Amino acid sequence: MSTSVNDARPALNLRLYDTAARAVVPLAPTVTPGTVTIYLCGATVQGSPHIGHMRSAIAFDVLRRWLTRCGQNVVLIRNVTDIDDKILTKSAAAAPPVPWWAWAQRHEREFDVAYQALGVQPPTYEPRATGHIPEMIDLVQRLLDAGHAYTGETGNVYFDVRSLPDYGALTNQSVDDLATTEDDSQLDADVEADKRDPRDFALWKAAKPTEPADAAWDAPWGRGRPGWHLECSAMSRRYLGECFDIHGGGIDLRFPHHENEQAQSHGAGWGFARHWVHNAWVTVKGEKMSKSLGNSLVVSELLNRYDPAVLRLALGTVHHRSTVEFSEETLADAAGLWERLSGAVMRAREVTAPGDGGPGPVDAPAAAVRARALPEQYVAAMDEDLNLAGAMAVVHATLKRLNTALAESTSDATTVADAALDLRAQLDVLGLDPLAEAWRGRVLGAGGGTDDAAVRALDRLVAGLLEQRAQARAAKDWARADALRAELTAAGVVVEDSAAGARWHLA
Repeated sequence: MSTSVNDARPALNLRLYDTAARAVVPLAPTVTPGTVTIYLCGATVQGSPHIGHMRSAIAFDVLRRWLTRCGQNVVLIRNVTDIDDKILTKSAAAAPPVPWWAWAQRHEREFDVAYQALGVQPPTYEPRATGHIPEMIDLVQRLLDAGHAYTGETGNVYFDVRSLPDYGALTNQSVDDLATTEDDSQLDADVEADKRDPRDFALWKAAKPTEPADAAWDAPWGRGRPGWHLECSAMSRRYLGECFDIHGGGIDLRFPHHENEQAQSHGAGWGFARHWVHNAWVTVKGEKMSKSLGNSLVVSELLNRYDPAVLRLALGTVHHRSTVEFSEETLADAAGLWERLSGAVMRAREVTAPGDGGPGPVDAPAAAVRARALPEQYVAAMDEDLNLAGAMAVVHATLKRLNTALAESTSDATTVADAALDLRAQLDVLGLDPLAEAWRGRVLGAGGGTDDAAVRALDRLVAGLLEQRAQARAAKDWARADALRAELTAAGVVVEDSAAGARWHLA
């Protein structure tokens, strides 16, 4: 990639906490001026997505949106691990058993639905591990040739951690202090048996007669499948080159996964990631969310109970390195804030709507919203390690300005529209612009430009009931009006009365 004078982009002032450097450091200069390349560890599609998965996806979606807002071209790779010990085990244990590849694809689709529901932009590319076996075999051979790997008697291939002087540099650990460099879930007696040193980790796992025959590939050292860490080194090089700007993921992946990725790539002679950015986890009642605690919260179930924008707000407006305490109280607070934000934009939209029923100034398209200048305080906060607390302070101040303009009879339409558009621009960076495509249909109660036939049909039905309610209210038939509102509420429709008339949205 190259950048000409005509392609020059604004200076990048973003500083991020780098896990390897253990400090907040400038991101610029990037490998290619004007472009930021990111590799994000995505899902191991062994089961349904939970909010811990979404925390990471949303955190890096905000980073990507901010980089784009700063004029950078962002290339984001988010992998899918679709071959893994856990996938093989769970698919075989299902009743009835399911082919491992079908199990993986089913859950990959669930992740896609969850990402879309929460407004996470799709990555530039989303490669699957099974689609890059040749690149992984080439990397293993490269490590064998360089003396950083060896083959066991049964066909397993291991990385020799003591062969690499900087092993442990990412997490500041000494090899001598480690008992293993494998994740607990990856420990296997057959794989451990061939190791020269228990601290070495598997690059390639020999095929087993107890595993599906189609879950293995031919390689010069024997038929088998890749180890967990191998895929990310191979795929990051395939899509981003030997050196790229940011490697991201959850903080729990730092060791052993990211440490081993770095070892493989450095052993191959590649520069690999220049910066490491990790997001903190989600806790429930003060404990890290995990299946072992029985408090793992599946996204599909939460979406049956909460507005997706509320879930995104709860997960995505906390600093990425701070723990999110997930609770009913957290969600109630997020719901209240979302109602205030989206409600203010809706009122501004109604106040400034033209008489002909066409779109008004608050309905400006996304490109126009993103072209608006952001307050210096907001920019400074986001540029300093994505300081969301500072950015949200500006959001709250802008919301107050908008509400004041709406309340004052002396405010003209321009003043109201400017405040509303400023609020939309600030929320857009966070993926929470109420009039963005992800949320517009729900916020407007279906009349907001969505092409979804079901939503349009719902809008007509609700509009008919609201008209009947308006007639009942005009006739002072309060019992009838209350009954109609109760009918809508029972169907999950929230009705809000305003000076411009009743409006609705889904609960």
